[in-house]
Amino acid sequence: MKITGEFEVKLEPMKAYAEGNNGIKLSRMSLDKTFYGELDATSKGEMLSAMTPVKGSAGYVAIEQVQGMLKGKKGGFVLQHFGTMDKGEDRLILEVVPDSATDELKGLSGKMAIIIEDGKHFYEFEYQLSS
Repeated sequence: MKITGEFEVKLEPMKAYAEGNNGIKLSRMSLDKTFYGELDATSKGEMLSAMTPVKGSAGYVAIEQVQGMLKGKKGGFVLQHFGTMDKGEDRLILEVVPDSATDELKGLSGKMAIIIEDGKHFYEFEYQLSS
């Protein structure tokens, strides 16, 4: 199954444990999202990032727990992010953490893509729901 929709995201700086050195900036952010469409849900999570001195090169990891409705089924699941930018070329792996789904979404697996156009955020969620 594949669904698409829009989402809003709010990032807020948090106190970080580690500090960067040699031109590397490390940061920690809170992550709050609201998903619209066939994924009608909210999420909360945390993101860690590293910005390099080279313009357009960075990396981030994040975990967010999603709660709400997926095509009329109630429950939640966890998304894990792994993103890199290499001089502006980005790569993102964004997948459902195995066995993290609850309630009517138990057995959920899948991957998500994020598209940003004209300042708006969109998702493409490709998933399976095994019984």
